[in-house]
Amino acid sequence: MPDQKRMAIIATKGTLDWAYPPFILGSTAAALGYEVEIFFTFYGLQCLRKELNLQVTSLGNPGMPMPMPMPVLLQALPGMQAMMTSMMKSKMKSKGVASIEELRELCQEAEVKMVACQMTVDLFDFNQNDFIDGVEFAGAAKFFEFAGESDITLYI
Repeated sequence: MPDQKRMAIIATKGTLDWAYPPFILGSTAAALGYEVEIFFTFYGLQCLRKELNLQVTSLGNPGMPMPMPMPVLLQALPGMQAMMTSMMKSKMKSKGVASIEELRELCQEAEVKMVACQMTVDLFDFNQNDFIDGVEFAGAAKFFEFAGESDITLYI
């Protein structure tokens, strides 16, 4: 469709909280009729792996709502990241928020193109078999072809 709007997203983060925006925005845009491409690079590649182990931490994230005030020193203790990840997943589930796996599947069903940065895959010695089916592997130049013609480009 020549008049179809396009949205390009660059996903660079690989934590649980940062995995949500590209999938939510991508699936929403696709539902609104946009052609969507998400370029996953550096730590964002974690969002495309078959085996997800995405964590969340409050360290360096002062905006994270905590059930009680907690000094930064306590947040750095062993086990705190796992506890905060568990709390976040529990909170999301109780509020009916879809999981990352569900959002990825929704993006795939909506034909959102997910592109893994080949340079970063090589840099971190990842194997293409570690990623979900349907991922395209390409360089930044491929993404620029799409982004250069997009109506909206987001960096997440």
